[in-house]
Amino acid sequence: MSETITFDEFMKVDIRVGQIVEAEVFKEARKPAYKMMIDFGPDFGVKKSSAQITKHYEPEELIGRRVVAVVNFPPRQIGPIQSEVLTLGVPDDDGEVVLLVPDKDVPIGGRMF
Repeated sequence: MSETITFDEFMKVDIRVGQIVEAEVFKEARKPAYKMMIDFGPDFGVKKSSAQITKHYEPEELIGRRVVAVVNFPPRQIGPIQSEVLTLGVPDDDGEVVLLVPDKDVPIGGRMF
């Protein structure tokens, strides 16, 4: 288990629901990955992300999918793109990433709490 944190520390991490509006193969990535544009609604707009999720997903099936992402990390340069959000997932039994998604229809931009 990770180090214990306080609730106030947890609340500093801004995790929001977004909807993938574009997804394509990230050809320049060292490991197989996709580049995605994710819409977080009018307050946050569309943000770039990359994710190593090629084992379970195809780019065309990601379009329209709701995901959760950390939106308040500083941007991170990944090859030629600057990833603006961290799209969240968990490993399956083989260590391949499975996206974390809301199980009900919720508005984009909604904050996790």
